[in-house]
Amino acid sequence: MASVAQPKVRSRKDGAAVPLDELDKRLLNLMQGSFPLEERPYARVAELAEVPEEEVMRRVQRLLDERIIRQVTPIFDTRVLGYESMLVAAKVDAENPHRAAGIINSHPGVSHNYLRNHDFNLWFTIATEPGSKLGLQGTLDRLTELTGAESVRQLPTLKLFKIRMDLEMEKGTRDLAAAGVAQAPMEPDAIELSDRDFAVIRALQGDMPVIAEPYGPAAEEIGITQTDLLEHLESMRERKALRRVAAILFHRRAGFSANGMGVWNVPEERIMEVAPLMASFRGISHCYQR
Repeated sequence: MASVAQPKVRSRKDGAAVPLDELDKRLLNLMQGSFPLEERPYARVAELAEVPEEEVMRRVQRLLDERIIRQVTPIFDTRVLGYESMLVAAKVDAENPHRAAGIINSHPGVSHNYLRNHDFNLWFTIATEPGSKLGLQGTLDRLTELTGAESVRQLPTLKLFKIRMDLEMEKGTRDLAAAGVAQAPMEPDAIELSDRDFAVIRALQGDMPVIAEPYGPAAEEIGITQTDLLEHLESMRERKALRRVAAILFHRRAGFSANGMGVWNVPEERIMEVAPLMASFRGISHCYQR
């Protein structure tokens, strides 16, 4: 009998903050922003932090081991890559939601899955690749059947206003409450991907190694030079397929004790006024019209 993937559960007590010194915080800020597209990116980070390259790598590895950094990885835009994606709210057995969560988490296209205090108690995001045999709707139908969900609601994105937040590690949480410049909605179109694009995505998705030349193993796997790989990544960034390469943090472990999702009933005629203002606040990581 095939084994079922176990739920990816992180409780509040498991998310206690880990003490960080000032250099840790400086490195976390630098690594979240944009990891350099250079052969020796840690050397560039070290230059900005004014410490030796070896010290940067040692600390980054420790921050990974302590689960403060979740991963250092390229962040690709699934919409530009042609994926279908959806925010989904599911009403599953409240007595045993972890069973349904485990089934949902076993799908490789599920990036986030949260147990929430609501009748619709599991909220997750899912993406299906171009050419998927089941497609998005078929995949959700199958997950509904397997989980025994009483009801499933799809919440499609109508407009995207923001999809990024860097946790401010040096200035404190008040800085995240500061307003910035209002943001216009982003409406990227899917692009046609080349064989090289696919090869680069396959070789680089997932955790990058903490070594002096972390792009080297991927270049070797593809059979190209690091220079060629970095030039291609820059091309993918220009085409909006690659957002950036960055460190992604476990926010609780990094000292941010809570986060939440807000749903606002904004009159249709005011959406283009209100949403950009919401998106401008540093502490807001995602802002969509749905």
